Amino acid sequence: MDRALYGPGGFFVAGRGPAAHFRTSVHASPVFVACLLRLVESVDRALGRPARFEVVDVGAGRGELLRALSLAAGQSPAALARRLRLTAVEKAPRPADLPPEIDWRPDIPADITGLLLATEWLDNVPLDLATPTPTGWHYLLVDPTTGNERPGPPLTPQDAHWLHHWWPGAVRRGEIGRARDEAWAGAVGNVARGVAVAVDYGHLRGERPVDGTLTGYRDGRQVPPVPDGSCDVTAHVAMDSVAAAGERVAGCAYTLVSQREALRALGADGGRPPLALASRDPAGYLRALAAASAVAELTDPAGLGGHRWLLQPVGVALPPPMAR
Repeated sequence: MDRALYGPGGFFVAGRGPAAHFRTSVHASPVFVACLLRLVESVDRALGRPARFEVVDVGAGRGELLRALSLAAGQSPAALARRLRLTAVEKAPRPADLPPEIDWRPDIPADITGLLLATEWLDNVPLDLATPTPTGWHYLLVDPTTGNERPGPPLTPQDAHWLHHWWPGAVRRGEIGRARDEAWAGAVGNVARGVAVAVDYGHLRGERPVDGTLTGYRDGRQVPPVPDGSCDVTAHVAMDSVAAAGERVAGCAYTLVSQREALRALGADGGRPPLALASRDPAGYLRALAAASAVAELTDPAGLGGHRWLLQPVGVALPPPMAR
C-alpha cells in the first residue's frame, strides 16, 4: 500500500493528482474553505494573534485547499493576511503553478503555531489488514498485480493488542489502525500551540464494519483496491483510536463531531433562501440557492457529510464555536 501510494510512480506522487480521481470537501465548494477561514480566525484570537500564524495542510494534493484559503484570506482583515504562513505537506513534486507564498515540503514542520489540517490524509496512511485463521489472527497478504489475497504470518503482539482493544468482535477482517495512531500522534506533536484538525471518513469502536472498508478509486469510480499504483487505496479511519493517540501527546481533551455539526458551528447555513427574495433580488436569490445547495452536499450524511472532524487543541483552549 505504501509503495502503491507513495513510491516511485505511486498514485499520490505521479500523475494528475487525487482531484482527477475523486471529489473531496475541498473540491466541492468554496463554502468549506470559508468555514475553515472562520476556524483560522477563531484559533488566531485564542492564540492572542501571534506575529506568525501557520496553516499546515498535511496531504495537500496539489495545494487546492491552500490556494483557496490564500485567496479567501486576502478578503479577511489585513492584519491576519500579513501574518499568515501557508505550508503544504505532500510527497509529490511542487506544482509549477503553485503561488510562491505557499511553502511546499515532504514532511510536517516542527513547532507549529496555528492550525494543522489533515483533510482526508489519515485514510491514506498505509495500514495492515488482519484475517482470522484456525490458529488465530494473521496478516492478510495481497498480490500487488492481481489483488489476490491469502493469509500471511501471525500478528505481532502490538498489532494483536491494537485489534483486540480497538476492533473487538471482528469476525471476517480487521483493519489495524496503529500506523494511523502513530501518524496522528506525530502530527499533533509538531504543534507547539494551536489546533490540529483531522477530517475523514471514519468509524467508532461500537460500529466497526464487519468486512472492513478497504477500497480503491480511479477516475471517479470505485474499483478493487489493487495496490499497483493505478488507483487510490483507502480505508476509513478508526477515529476514536486516533483521537486517543493525539490526546496522549497533547495532554488535553479532543472534540469529535460530524462534518454537519462542524460546518454548522462555523456558519454554514443549509437553509433555502425565502422565495420572496427571488422577486426582490433574483441574482441574490440564485447565489443564496447555490450556497444552500453546496452546504447540502457538504453535510449530506450519505456523502461528504459522512466525514467526522477531530479537533485536538494544543496549549490553548479550543475556541468557540468548536468547543464542546
